[in-house]
Amino acid sequence: MDNATEFPVYLDYAATAPLGEEAARAMEPFWMPGPANLPAGANANALYGAGRAAFDAMEGARRRLARALGARRPDEIVFTSGATEADDAAIAGLVAAARDQRRLAGQGGRPVHVITSAIEHDAVLAPCRRLESEGVRVTYLRPNRQGFIEARVLEEALTPDTVLVSVQAANSEVGSIQPIAELAALAHGAGALFHTDAVQALGKMPLDLEALAVDAASFSAHKIGGPKGVGALYLKARTPFAPFLLGGGQEGGRRSGTQNVAGIVGFAAACEAAAAREEDESARLRALRDRLYGALGALGGFQATVEVDPGSRDFLPNIVHVLADEWESETMVLRFDQLGFCVAGGSACSSHSLEPSHVLKAMGIGGDEVYNALRISMGRYTTEADIDAFAKAAQKVLNW
Repeated sequence: MDNATEFPVYLDYAATAPLGEEAARAMEPFWMPGPANLPAGANANALYGAGRAAFDAMEGARRRLARALGARRPDEIVFTSGATEADDAAIAGLVAAARDQRRLAGQGGRPVHVITSAIEHDAVLAPCRRLESEGVRVTYLRPNRQGFIEARVLEEALTPDTVLVSVQAANSEVGSIQPIAELAALAHGAGALFHTDAVQALGKMPLDLEALAVDAASFSAHKIGGPKGVGALYLKARTPFAPFLLGGGQEGGRRSGTQNVAGIVGFAAACEAAAAREEDESARLRALRDRLYGALGALGGFQATVEVDPGSRDFLPNIVHVLADEWESETMVLRFDQLGFCVAGGSACSSHSLEPSHVLKAMGIGGDEVYNALRISMGRYTTEADIDAFAKAAQKVLNW
């Protein structure tokens, strides 16, 4: 198309980030054959030399990741295939362990209670719905119109039977950052454990697991320039947990399966790089976010979904979320694609789904507006020129 950019401008970092050079360099030795065709990335559980080398590399990555995340001990990091597995394992494993404890204490007759929010990723909502089918009572907290879970709402929902609260650190659609330390303290005060899906928060805001005082947290490598297919579940020491995947007993018996050493090493490298540049990069992205909100607002035809004041730290620095006056999400995504821009609309994290977002509906956005959502998310390689070019493309879409 004549109006298309020469190369697509990628503005969907909240879905996945391009592989960073730090991760690529770190993983390369584990992909290439070594002397005598021995793989540098051998099975980390093998006793021969190549296996011991792989184990050492994996444990080094575990230590580095623990430091970058603010975990107190390296063995609090459990490697997984991604954040979806980490979320599923946390919800299932923490609740199963709590049920076992209650049975041993003679309290098995009462159903346990789990609290989550209505704006969680489906990787949290789906296992919670499964728990409901198994007799667990689940409460879904509704956010306010700005996408925040208020402490008073959680406090009112807690009961003596609440065993787990799971609230995301930051929302992947509108970017609202939740008061995790405050929410975790309320949960602990009621005798419940606290889990947070911290996938979108990692690398975009200060993150210190020990300071947040959460019991469990989920992470994904590919959101920060690491490889796909690897993630981590943080389990605070002595947190009761029933393993989700059973088998060979890897990861201290908490997650069986041969570890993806190359991916783990790449994850650690990406996490260290993201942590090192977080302050400066967040400030840069915050300026781009504010610039784009201003440009789209000046066009008319778009309205900000949430009120993000310039410089606000209440929302992620890299997400812009707007509602169009006339165009549906699917149409906008395809037209921006024709113009050379990759953006998201509708239920942004669902595969090939442009159904109305459960997040927006939970926030009270209804009618035709909920069908007209557009998410623009930026990252490491996004430039000011990209943002200005997108604003010009938005004018073309409005006038299509």
